[in-house]
Amino acid sequence: MSKVWFVGAGPGDPELLTLKGRDLVARAGAILYAGSLVSEAATRWAPPGCEIADSKEMTLERISAWLIEKAAAHETVVRLQTGDPTLYGALIELVQPLDAAGIEVGVVPGVSSAMAAAATAVESLTLPEVTQTVILTRVAGRTPMPEGESLAELARHHCTLCLFLSITLLKTVQSELRAAGWREDAPVLVVHKASWPGEEAIVRGTLADIREKCRAAKINNQAMIIASPTLGARQWPTLQKSKLYDAAFTHRFRKGAEAATR
Repeated sequence: MSKVWFVGAGPGDPELLTLKGRDLVARAGAILYAGSLVSEAATRWAPPGCEIADSKEMTLERISAWLIEKAAAHETVVRLQTGDPTLYGALIELVQPLDAAGIEVGVVPGVSSAMAAAATAVESLTLPEVTQTVILTRVAGRTPMPEGESLAELARHHCTLCLFLSITLLKTVQSELRAAGWREDAPVLVVHKASWPGEEAIVRGTLADIREKCRAAKINNQAMIIASPTLGARQWPTLQKSKLYDAAFTHRFRKGAEAATR
């Protein structure tokens, strides 16, 4: 029985494919990759004779038709999607026609560009007693935001914000963060093509100047915006340390120093 797999290709570096994703590529009879965002190098493990196509000029309906057509001819069909298929990936819109056609579906998670951007910049999205919350969102553009999910409303939590699909709307980002009470010197990080070999770029700035810095660097696509009170912590003279590794902290695998002396 054939099965269509939606595989997260990760943020760009083909070596960030999961082992399961790579193994599915290696036995696929047909692969459809999102060429506007996924490097063709991610298909390099495909077997000889595998049908490989780029979906960048396809409509949603054409993508669905292609997957259904190839599922009739091959046991394993792979749809390679950027980052993780469950984030901004039209997953359900593509799965519904497959369900209607009686075709089995599987999903393999991938490394999100949010995590890749933080890793590229050697930043942590959470820190003890600074923030323990990460919001993955976007700014309203051609796709409106549901009620209660404007950036200004979400930003009032003053936690870590990872903004997808918003690099061309940096002026709006600035306005919304200001409306939420963020200071002009609040750190903001922009990473272009995180993990893409030889192509990634890091821009560090503040709420006040990040737009100008990105314009100077000519970054206007494929970028993750991170606004967070944790940014720059690598240079902080003091940090509140994690309780998990505190010598006095007892957990299931280790007795804390104080408990051990009782």
